[in-house]
Amino acid sequence: MSIQSAPIWYSGPYQNFPAMSTWKSFDELFGLNWNSMLSTGNTADDLGRINVAIRECAKLGVDERVILAIIMQESHGNVGVRTTFSPDGIPTAGIMQCSGCAGFEGRHGLSQDEITSMVRGGTEHFKANLRNWGDQWATSSIYPALREYNSGSVNPNDLSDGLRATPSYVSDISQRLQGWVD
Repeated sequence: MSIQSAPIWYSGPYQNFPAMSTWKSFDELFGLNWNSMLSTGNTADDLGRINVAIRECAKLGVDERVILAIIMQESHGNVGVRTTFSPDGIPTAGIMQCSGCAGFEGRHGLSQDEITSMVRGGTEHFKANLRNWGDQWATSSIYPALREYNSGSVNPNDLSDGLRATPSYVSDISQRLQGWVD
């Protein structure tokens, strides 16, 4: 399953990206993405455990919608996603494709602990990025933190400057938050 670019291309500073008021609720987003996650080979139990893991890990101070959007962008919610490598050759594993996270390549029907460990690792990594950008539940923190999550560096004047990573990353996630599913 490949990740497609969203239909709209946003670029520039965070102000050019959709406002949080345009984002759908977590329950709406999870429902919209259900079939996409199921199509990866996940079981319905895997999806229930993803939901539980996101709600638990959001307690770290990250909007649960953002956690879900990162999951969908990185792996389509596939708990058995293959490990990939950053441009610097660092392995990025698990449902959030995060460096230092456990992965369960080719496996489905995972335990709650296994799924939560992947979501926690990615959420903790994103939370560190969020702290670098003011640690607020506001687009001024969230969008630059998403750029940093994907590329490790941020050009605050153009969040679509991929800096050797995926240029459309922040643009795509902003649209996932509004309900776009690929």
